Amino acid sequence: MNYVIPAETTDLLHCRASAPSHRDPMSAEPLVSVVTPVYNGEAYLEPCIRSVLQQTYSNWEYVILDNASTDRTPEIAARFAAEEPRIRVLRNPELLPLMDNWNHAMRQISPQSRWCKVVHADDMLMPDCLRALVEAGEAHADIGVVGGYCQWGDRVACDGLSYPSPHVPGRELARRVLLGETYPFLSPSGLLIRADLVRGRDPFYPGPDLNADVKVLYELMRAVDFGFVHQVLSFVRRHEESATSTQARPMLRLPLQQLELLALYGPEFLDEAEFQTRMAQLLDKYYRVLAHKPYRARTEAFWTLHRETLERIGQPFSSARFHVKRLENFLHKVARRVGRWGGGLNAYGPARARHRREPR
Repeated sequence: MNYVIPAETTDLLHCRASAPSHRDPMSAEPLVSVVTPVYNGEAYLEPCIRSVLQQTYSNWEYVILDNASTDRTPEIAARFAAEEPRIRVLRNPELLPLMDNWNHAMRQISPQSRWCKVVHADDMLMPDCLRALVEAGEAHADIGVVGGYCQWGDRVACDGLSYPSPHVPGRELARRVLLGETYPFLSPSGLLIRADLVRGRDPFYPGPDLNADVKVLYELMRAVDFGFVHQVLSFVRRHEESATSTQARPMLRLPLQQLELLALYGPEFLDEAEFQTRMAQLLDKYYRVLAHKPYRARTEAFWTLHRETLERIGQPFSSARFHVKRLENFLHKVARRVGRWGGGLNAYGPARARHRREPR
């Protein structure tokens, strides 16, 4: 079901009587609408807000949409908004599904903004994030989305273009992402999007699925180019309460979503040979992962999700392929154990050596 709340009914937690006053309209800096949709975000919201306040770029507004939180989220947001006129806090009167809340947050950006920057409530922006992304986006008229490296937990992610390339045609980037050559789409917190592209789509994120934030990027890449800054510009937090940890990982959605995205956008951005080769690779990976994980405790909802998704993309679930992968995994474990025993079982030596050489 699609929940739509009119903008006026969400204006329950305005911290000022009027809209934020922005910088001089003659400013050389384009206005950036920063957006944070949040639900029960008290653990991380304060450092997120502070990271926006610490930007070296100054012409921004900050919209925080509270999705009917039951913790201290409203108080934290209101405290900062009372001190900073560029912050505007809104509250949904009732809890919306995740993607409906994300979409409603995107509807709140200023009609004067040139760029839109999402930062999720558990993430943070590096001080030069807005300045660097805006400069890259303004350098070429065809750029509609800009990314940079992300600090993802304890490692750097979101590789984009070969240094020092500053931008790439959107269709070429989509092709490379589908082929697994690069992946700058890790999180909305790592991207800057041209505001007219946001206003031109309602809803901005297509559908309720967790990968809707990736789907919209493929759709934008049809018509705009992608800019890239070779700096770490955002921090994407990894924790056990995230949507990835609580919803995607237990249901093994990520390898399933890779297949779905390839089926949806591969025919458009890849040639036939590339598409078929990549589909074969991802199907092999999918069944290997599916067979590797403990499967006896999986629920009926898990299997329904996987069977229905595979059927929808024209790749019906193959029990035979699944059981072959289970057998391969079993034999692999046996070879590892025999290899550990070592000693006089020289017949397993070659297998043991191969196992050590092969990446896991």
